[in-house]
Amino acid sequence: MTRDLSARAGRVLTVEAEGILRMREKLDSNFSRSIDMLLSAPGKVVVTGMGKSGLIGRKIAATLASTGTPAFFLHPAEGLHGDIGMVLEGDIVIALSNSGETQEVVRLLPVFKRLGLSLIALTGNPESTLARHADAVIDVGVSEEACPMGLAPTASTTAALAMGDALSVVLFEEKGFSERDFAMLHPGGALGQKVRTVGDLMHRGDEIPLVSCGTPLKDALFSISAKRLGVTGVMNGTGALVGVITDGDVRRAMERGVDLFATHAEQVMTSNPKRISSSELAASALRKMQKHSITRLFVFDAGDPERIVGIVHIHDLLKAGVG
Repeated sequence: MTRDLSARAGRVLTVEAEGILRMREKLDSNFSRSIDMLLSAPGKVVVTGMGKSGLIGRKIAATLASTGTPAFFLHPAEGLHGDIGMVLEGDIVIALSNSGETQEVVRLLPVFKRLGLSLIALTGNPESTLARHADAVIDVGVSEEACPMGLAPTASTTAALAMGDALSVVLFEEKGFSERDFAMLHPGGALGQKVRTVGDLMHRGDEIPLVSCGTPLKDALFSISAKRLGVTGVMNGTGALVGVITDGDVRRAMERGVDLFATHAEQVMTSNPKRISSSELAASALRKMQKHSITRLFVFDAGDPERIVGIVHIHDLLKAGVG
């Protein structure tokens, strides 16, 4: 065999990509039925499969769980030896088998039926034993494997994985799963940092630079310097945020010859400052800063838009890995 490595690798990618694209032609009422079954199931989603299909099944279960649908993977062999006890009435099963005749999976079918569980089959053989026992059959068959001998599961497992992703994404869209929901399920690691809320990263309490409308500009400058955020908020008599003054505003005022002692904060401030709720995702705060070319946002209470509870600086967001 010649060492045209890139060409051979390209063929593998082409075969697998074409296998996925052909899945679009197989989307029919069975896919819609599967989504409706998953939406109405009162229990968990049990994903099962043997060998390479099992590895794909683990990923599908993980994707479902991470996007708001309780799910776990059941190894079919272990299920036959006691782990079936994890499965309860009200659960729903997604079973993967390219042939639809995998012995360990087929032997679990009577148990699923005794428990009254609905069954979704992802198989490359719509006439198989698994398909005949399923309530919805999603055909994930491919015309060829990327393996030149046609033996190693390659395009078939890729197609099953892609269909599992399609199920997961459409399902969480139907559920109205939001960025905030996603944040609740991903608190750790780099991803978790990106989905933290503004309230997690903001400065609060005595760290918030605030002055009143009648505060002399010299004292506003002191607030800006003392809190080291380059800005101070300006509050009116009722405690509402009505403006902001940045260190740049003060410098420009001084260049115009403004008297720091005789000028009040409200005479220099920028009115109607941009704000954000403490419950918003930190990524939303960063997008808002970038859109308006600013580096700080005052933060209001999610339950009371008039109450300022913090301030967040772009450096806080970048340091936390939000981007």
